[in-house]
Amino acid sequence: MKQIFLYAAVILLIAGCVNGQPGSRADFAKLPKPTPGEQVATFGGGCFWSMSEAMSELKGVNKVISGYAGGNKVNPTYEDVCTRTTGHAECVQVYYDPKIISYAELANAFFFAHDPTELNRQGPDEGTDYRSIAFYRNPEERAILEATIKKINQSRHYPEPIVTEIVPYKAFYPAEKYHQGYYRLNMDNPYITSVSVPKVIKFRKAEKALLKPEFEK
Repeated sequence: MKQIFLYAAVILLIAGCVNGQPGSRADFAKLPKPTPGEQVATFGGGCFWSMSEAMSELKGVNKVISGYAGGNKVNPTYEDVCTRTTGHAECVQVYYDPKIISYAELANAFFFAHDPTELNRQGPDEGTDYRSIAFYRNPEERAILEATIKKINQSRHYPEPIVTEIVPYKAFYPAEKYHQGYYRLNMDNPYITSVSVPKVIKFRKAEKALLKPEFEK
């Protein structure tokens, strides 16, 4: 569905890039290195526009990069991922200060930033590229993810059980520049207003205690 809303606009935007030809690495965001004391977490929960916005609103989160993970193709493009032949999902890489927000709190927030009970889809977006997936970098993170799923399932917050994939982190490929911060830069886009905004509003209500001050209201 997202492609239907925006495919033509995306083609025009890519064609107008001045730093490189469509599909060249110049069109892609750079993957920053963590600063001293900063940690990184990687999640996928449907369209990365709303997921990126939701996670960026949390206290202790310094930056969020939209990209692709979970597949086999190196440096995929958005169009590659949309074919559903790469194995990748739309994901976000979260850079955070563990002194302010813990991995457990991030993981819990992730499960409320989308519907983790939907298999290979999120709302109107269907396909494995929109699947719910969380990546762990060590056994402790894996245990946290599994415990969080168990807790949420037992709470019956969702009527169906969580189907999120829990897999080891291998690689994350940043998406094209125009995907970065897309939510805030395109508030007049019909997909953003009809699909992304309701998800972010729902997230804010669920995670109010962890939001940065400007998003608490």
